[in-house]
Amino acid sequence: MGCQISPPPRNAARQSGGSGRGRNVGIYDLNISRTPLVLIQTECLKSGFNCFSESIRQSWGEKRRGEGDMPVTRHDVLNTPHDSIHYLEYKIILQPSRFHSAHSFKEFWKIVKHTAKKFDVHIKESKTPFASTEREVLFYDTKNFDLYNNHFILRLRTFYKDGWPEGIPELTFKFRHPEFDVAAGVDVRPAVPGGAARIKFKKEFLPLRESLGGIRPIFSHNCVLGMPREQLNLAVSDLAKSFPAFSQVQSPGESAIQLVNDFAVVEVQADIGELHFGGGLNAKATISVWRDRKTENALCGEFAFQCRFESENDLHKNGMKRAEDFYKTLQMEAFDWVSLGTTKTAMVYRLGSQLTRNSE
Repeated sequence: MGCQISPPPRNAARQSGGSGRGRNVGIYDLNISRTPLVLIQTECLKSGFNCFSESIRQSWGEKRRGEGDMPVTRHDVLNTPHDSIHYLEYKIILQPSRFHSAHSFKEFWKIVKHTAKKFDVHIKESKTPFASTEREVLFYDTKNFDLYNNHFILRLRTFYKDGWPEGIPELTFKFRHPEFDVAAGVDVRPAVPGGAARIKFKKEFLPLRESLGGIRPIFSHNCVLGMPREQLNLAVSDLAKSFPAFSQVQSPGESAIQLVNDFAVVEVQADIGELHFGGGLNAKATISVWRDRKTENALCGEFAFQCRFESENDLHKNGMKRAEDFYKTLQMEAFDWVSLGTTKTAMVYRLGSQLTRNSE
């Protein structure tokens, strides 16, 4: 989607030895041409990333839902700590009371289409726009939320097909911050050789905290890899060995990682299609709802559209302006759907009595 111009060669070579910043990036160079999200040879974080079996690696190499046909390039894996942004994602959190059945997706999509027509945004619906996929989403942190309070997020996402888990769960380690320089300065790559991890640096847009029709950015530096759920019996010290960036977390090294607020999310998502804003700015549009696995009650909904590109210099100014105007106006058109001042992750963290210092 979007611009697909090949990036110029990057001076990303490193000297061997040390962790994090002291490795030769060539160790990440596996056969990734058919791996849309992640391939990392690891048995568990605690044991130092020993190799998965061949069958597990092949299973993880299958195409994941939600990524479409987005290609993986050497640049995705071999980026430097101060990398440039390659994704733009616009998000609107929606009120849970609106999601009472699958028909709710169609109701909100009507508003999107009406707004798109005002700005001459071309819509390309998928063959089955309201066919939904299901994923379980779990967040892990210390009991005092030491990761989240330091702007780190640890998420495990399991894909389901016909009611059964499909493939290896997807572990995402991310650093999310409102300032670009801070987010870009965090090296989210794993510390050990022997595999490849998908690195994604995204500029996300959210509405203003207290009013409709505005926009504010937040920057998300992500590392995504495969991780069986039973191997998340970890402490902060284990994470810091595998991801040097975690050394920034001010927490006792043996603080256990546990499920945030004992809350499991069921995410139901429809990949509706694409929004074409002009100038090659084409964005994948999705509508989703997060529900409590225990009660099936809705926690929130979300409308989002995302595009991928090689360089922000390749983005057409008119297309960017149209996307922003569309996003701002959609908030006003759907005023009685929108929930302000939060993110999906923040909502999960706020379910319990433990307070957080992170106000996304």
